[in-house]
Amino acid sequence: MGQGLWRVARNQQLQQEVYSEQGYLSREQSRRMAASNISNSSHRKQVQGGIDIYHLLKARKSKEQEGFINLEMLPPELSFTILSYLNATDLCLASCVWQDLANDELLWQGLCKSTWGHCSIYNKNPPLGFSFRKLYMQLDEGSLTFNANPDEGVNYFMSKGILDDSSKEIAKFIFCTRTLNWKKLRIYLDERRDVLDDLVTLHNFRNQFLPNALREFFRHIHAPEERGEYLETLITKFSHRFCACNPDLMRELGLSPDAVYVLCYSLILLSIDLTSPHVKNKMSKREFIRNTRRAAQNISEDFVGHLYDNIYLIGHVAA
Repeated sequence: MGQGLWRVARNQQLQQEVYSEQGYLSREQSRRMAASNISNSSHRKQVQGGIDIYHLLKARKSKEQEGFINLEMLPPELSFTILSYLNATDLCLASCVWQDLANDELLWQGLCKSTWGHCSIYNKNPPLGFSFRKLYMQLDEGSLTFNANPDEGVNYFMSKGILDDSSKEIAKFIFCTRTLNWKKLRIYLDERRDVLDDLVTLHNFRNQFLPNALREFFRHIHAPEERGEYLETLITKFSHRFCACNPDLMRELGLSPDAVYVLCYSLILLSIDLTSPHVKNKMSKREFIRNTRRAAQNISEDFVGHLYDNIYLIGHVAA
């Protein structure tokens, strides 16, 4: 941080150097002019009640004093901006030096909400003795517990008042969190179909091309490694949600949830065929169009061809 601020100050010094007709002034002349400018700007800042950061850096008496600048001597806005770039571990270390600054609630609130975007406790009146630093530690502990045992992790969040005992609240928490192990999450959603239903409704696929919407869906709700009842359930729920988000498109293309289901299954199979190194004879575009239209006859050939092009160029929909 100290080196970064020193570079900022150095850039300000370079900007104050004057360019003469014969070229750049000598370093000695530049330093004298910069010192004069510093004196004048310092006087102006003192009149305005502000702090000249450049003067603060240059006021050090010897090179032995150069190092990390004392953040408490900077304007609070700048100090908080610097500390906001730290993660939780570094912020805890910074609190050993700048206790009041690094323990500020706004910094820890930002860390909590940037990692866990939704918690029930965010929308409640904070209890007595509440602090976002303590909440961060609890959220981190609960996430680690979830990644070992999902049921115990959710129970931990509820016992601490972080989450309400509601499938919608759990679904929002999962949707806005990226620290949960996707394999454990897949097991949990397979067991908690009520949470899965609410999680699906949080997706908005309006005006999205079908393969891209399917990729977004499987980024939040990971597909199982093998075909089975759970995969069929996911595709069914996605098909109904996609149709609900795009009613005009469905009428224009003449598609139904059943037809979208067929297309999604075809896209998954095509993805495996094109990306698997074990498949030597890749499915051609003509074969994909013929096989897909055989299962869903109302779909236009051009639309199915665009689906093939998307998988061929972008890749797997459920990777």
